[in-house]
Amino acid sequence: MSEQGDDGTCGWATGSEAMRRYHDEEWGRPRRDDGYLFEMLVLEGAQAPGLSWSTILGRREGYRAAFKGFDVEAVAGMGDQELEALMNEPTIIRNRLKIVGTRKNALAFIAVQCEFGSFAEYLWGMVGGAPIVNHPRSTAELPVTSELSDRLSKDLKKRGFTFVGSTIMNAYLEAVGVFDDHVVGCPAKTPEA
Repeated sequence: MSEQGDDGTCGWATGSEAMRRYHDEEWGRPRRDDGYLFEMLVLEGAQAPGLSWSTILGRREGYRAAFKGFDVEAVAGMGDQELEALMNEPTIIRNRLKIVGTRKNALAFIAVQCEFGSFAEYLWGMVGGAPIVNHPRSTAELPVTSELSDRLSKDLKKRGFTFVGSTIMNAYLEAVGVFDDHVVGCPAKTPEA
């Protein structure tokens, strides 16, 4: 994989049409919709440990179907038998801990919504409501963890979430646009004010 595409795009996004579309339309764009924030929490958690983002992205529709369109209330209400049946679902990663963890995270997500009014308020409150725009010259300069991902991971674990380690949370913060980690020169980079 090249460091950057011909047009300056982040190199990781140049491997497939799906990755490019995700990069151009979603990654690093500030999102404040709780449905999307929950979806990305599920998908980022499914990636770890050791699976590629392109693998998870390729199974996104499977996850959407298995977890009721990422409706957090519906996922929180899934019974043990329903979750166990997902162990036979080939369109998702069939890991019992991750499957059961999705319901656990839905319950914890709802508790955060009740406390803060929305998960978005909780998450964006950690950065004063504005994205953090970093200026990496290459993807090699991107850290896999940060002070914020450490803090977020620790707090989410305390609140009962699972599959929310600091590396996963750093990727999550990039995915939902709390961090703009597009490389300098990437067409998707936030324009300087």
